[in-house]
Amino acid sequence: MRALVQRVLWSKVEVEDIQVSAIGPGLLVFLGVDKEDGPEEVDYLAYKVSALRIFEDEDGKMNRSLLDTEGEALVVSQFTLLADSSSGNRPGFSRAAPARRAREMYDLFIERLKENGVITCAGIFQTDMKVTLANDGPVTILLESK
Repeated sequence: MRALVQRVLWSKVEVEDIQVSAIGPGLLVFLGVDKEDGPEEVDYLAYKVSALRIFEDEDGKMNRSLLDTEGEALVVSQFTLLADSSSGNRPGFSRAAPARRAREMYDLFIERLKENGVITCAGIFQTDMKVTLANDGPVTILLESK
């Protein structure tokens, strides 16, 4: 499982020109599910996202987490994070979980973030979405469960 995490001032998701989710300050999380991922990987990554200290404290150091700042998370499914581009110019996606399994893990990830105390919004799974954001910093971190 991979999560590309971006610290944002705000972010929103639109589907067919209709806004379906939006957050203020917090994290935009692009989530890719590997075909071998299960609840253990979800729990690990949800904890990491919740506790990742990438927000500035009063001294200007990245020392505060999403929970410390009461920030929000916007989770967007993105199977392309599992792309293999090591051979040729066309990426392969054989590592990505099948849609049904990926949806289960995506939904569980969102549930776990909420259980961790994170205000969480989401995109619409397996939909063509337009994601807009104001990256803060910029701070962008790739997290992996394995």
